[in-house]
Amino acid sequence: MAFFHSIFAYLNLGDGLIIKPQLMLLIFGIGILLTDYFMEPGLKYFNALMAMAGVVFSGITLWQISQITALSAERQFGFFNNDQPANPGLIVDHFSVFFGMIFLAATALIILLSVRYMETEQENHGEFYALILFATIGMMFMVEGLDLIVQFIGLETMALSFYVLVGFLRRERRSNEAALKYLLLGAFSSGILAYGFSLLYGLSASTNLVVITNAMIHRDPANALVLLALITVAAGLFFKIAAVPFHQWAPDVYEGAPTTITAYLSVASTAASFALLMRLFQTVFWPVREHWVGLLGVVAVASMTVGNLAAITQTNIKRMLAYSSISHAGYILLGLVAAGTGLQGNEKGLETVSFYLFGYAFMQIGAFAVVIILRKRGLIGDELKDLNGLISRSPGAAILLLIVMLSLDGIPPTIGFVGKWYVFVALLETNHIYLAIFAAAYVVPALYYYFRVVQHAFQKESTDAEPQIVTVWQTIALTVCGFVVLGFGIYPEPLIKLAHYSLFLPFGPLGH
Repeated sequence: MAFFHSIFAYLNLGDGLIIKPQLMLLIFGIGILLTDYFMEPGLKYFNALMAMAGVVFSGITLWQISQITALSAERQFGFFNNDQPANPGLIVDHFSVFFGMIFLAATALIILLSVRYMETEQENHGEFYALILFATIGMMFMVEGLDLIVQFIGLETMALSFYVLVGFLRRERRSNEAALKYLLLGAFSSGILAYGFSLLYGLSASTNLVVITNAMIHRDPANALVLLALITVAAGLFFKIAAVPFHQWAPDVYEGAPTTITAYLSVASTAASFALLMRLFQTVFWPVREHWVGLLGVVAVASMTVGNLAAITQTNIKRMLAYSSISHAGYILLGLVAAGTGLQGNEKGLETVSFYLFGYAFMQIGAFAVVIILRKRGLIGDELKDLNGLISRSPGAAILLLIVMLSLDGIPPTIGFVGKWYVFVALLETNHIYLAIFAAAYVVPALYYYFRVVQHAFQKESTDAEPQIVTVWQTIALTVCGFVVLGFGIYPEPLIKLAHYSLFLPFGPLGH
């Protein structure tokens, strides 16, 4: 009893409290691995229930921590270095809580969508759900880390989980090919990022963001090593968000991976990588912002150009959404461009990025959810022709598809329209007129390929007379996505306040 009492006390004080959400996910993930071996094939859905329970418990503890941070100067520090007792390794602030909510919401939706899908694929194994939980743990450490080592370990925990999940369909050749490409290119990008981190250590003799930030303030912004560190760190993270010119992996990986993992990769991994990019650029690289503002602007325009033009010719829905995600990465980067322009622009830009990432998560999962329900024995369901006549086979799914396509293009009254509107406003307020014009212009080509999807669902005659089967779990996920995309588009005020809540970044311009 004393042992369990000490564990309970640890989880509610200091370091234990800070990592309690991750520990909940870890406990249930290990539990799934231990119990899956004893389950009969017909009871494998219990793995999904256990994974969902882990997400729920993690969400409850995250909410408890958010209440504590609200009463204690809006942040909690933990895991202090004995050699540098003033410098913590982890932080729980509004920023990490906000993104933790996105990760857990995305994880819950993916679990709901995976039950029938993995049964159809005959790959309904416990390790699938355990790896999803482990990937979420890595994402949480990425946004909570105030130390380069913590951030890198979190990123690699996420990446290693995704390497396995992308190739989880062992009998599918394209899944194996996608996993191999993702592994090789991912390892290369991680090496570049690690080299950038090593340069930051060399410039400051520390891996702690506080120490590195103070060292960078006293460095010449034009110093060659500072610029090399900026370029290599940015390049490593550009791969993770599939920004041009590090986007080549995305179409093949999106097409070959299990569709539920494609949705999870495009949303949760992207959000975590952007959160890490924001954390680093608002702390370590803030003193050299005049350099990265221009870099992000060029990459954003290139991503919007390549993503939109390449998506026009795609007939595979997953590949089209891959190029679409590259374009959306460009829009999000424009928010960071605004964030690097003065204190007022910083607040507006960061609020824009947080709002956009939250909305993008539900838009993208909603789009992939429709592809997921098309999957059945003998039909993969990821080609445009597979959508033909969806309005007659599953009116609810067809209507959701219309809503998310409108939102992805930025048509009112959807959350996507509000997100892009905030990007335009942030750019105009920070005098990035030409970038705002580019961002607005690329709505037009996007309109073509998004509405081509809608045309197949609503105007083409179906060659499949059978009604589309949608499970209760899939219906819940579809409903949640539709409600968020349309509800926050009509009344965005609560989400705007939530995005503003996420602005409390430590040690950057908003932290003083």
